Amino acid sequence: MSQNNLFYQKYKVNNLNKRMSINTVKTYKAIDLFAGIGGIRRGFKNIFKDNIDFVFSSEIDKNAQKTYYLNYGEIPFGDITKIKEEEIPPHDIIMAGFPCQAFSVAGYRKGFEDTRGTLFFDVARIADFHKPKVIFLENVKGFVGHDKGNTFKIIKKTLEEMGYKIYAKVLNSKDFGVPQNRERIYIIALRDIDKEFHFPEPTNKTLHIKSCLEENVEDYFYYQGKPLYEKIKNHITNTNTVYQWRRQYVRENKNNVCPTLTANMGTGGHNVPIIKDKKGIRKLTPRECINFQGFDKKFKFPKDLALSHQYKQAGNSVTVKVIEEIARNIKNVL
Repeated sequence: MSQNNLFYQKYKVNNLNKRMSINTVKTYKAIDLFAGIGGIRRGFKNIFKDNIDFVFSSEIDKNAQKTYYLNYGEIPFGDITKIKEEEIPPHDIIMAGFPCQAFSVAGYRKGFEDTRGTLFFDVARIADFHKPKVIFLENVKGFVGHDKGNTFKIIKKTLEEMGYKIYAKVLNSKDFGVPQNRERIYIIALRDIDKEFHFPEPTNKTLHIKSCLEENVEDYFYYQGKPLYEKIKNHITNTNTVYQWRRQYVRENKNNVCPTLTANMGTGGHNVPIIKDKKGIRKLTPRECINFQGFDKKFKFPKDLALSHQYKQAGNSVTVKVIEEIARNIKNVL
């Protein structure tokens, strides 16, 4: 056989293999519950690329809906308690950063019934009907010990009774390339999957806080000329760290990462972390808060959205880089 024919045969085989691999890669359908500004969705999309389609989302906060629409082109359904599970499209993956509401103290033995009256019940009833392969849950670290650990036990029992194998671990954003000290509990529930899931190991590639900071920040964010300035000016001296105003004193975060961003940054006062740059002493901007959550530069807030809502949404969100690492391991077991 001539070299040309050999090349042609090899070309045909290679292209056949490419077509087969393209045709056999499954596209997973996902729903994004309690979506906020879509941080979990963003992390999964960055890893799954074109192999994931989002077929439904829910978020009750009207301002977060606006931000979600701007970035993903869809307005989430509002109150998830007001939609029947059969009205939600079929899906393979549920994502939910659900709020931690108080659970009944009546028994802790009723599994599914013990979640009624909580927003986790809506995750459970949707999962029980659609039976997705993956449920991804995120919550604050303290959720593990909430009500002496009974809340977590109820959720674990509920999911296990529906046929899921549960994996849970607390991870810190600063261990995954983001300079923010943010510990969160991640719960992964898998159904009909033979492979064992493992949480990602820390990447230990934390960037410097300056990687998240903007240049040429507006004067509005600076404290010079404002009442608080006289109280903090002699205590905020280091340009390589982040500070917090604690009502009566300044706290310096000497671990060289940003303290945990919280939703109450949007409630006024001086809850937003403070830095010193070449121009003076100021609070972080909403864009910088989003940077500390690992969002990419394409993410945007609506131009007419009040700063208070931008801060709240940034603090309420998740760290995208952590979601990406978990999503990568989920993709490997699917």
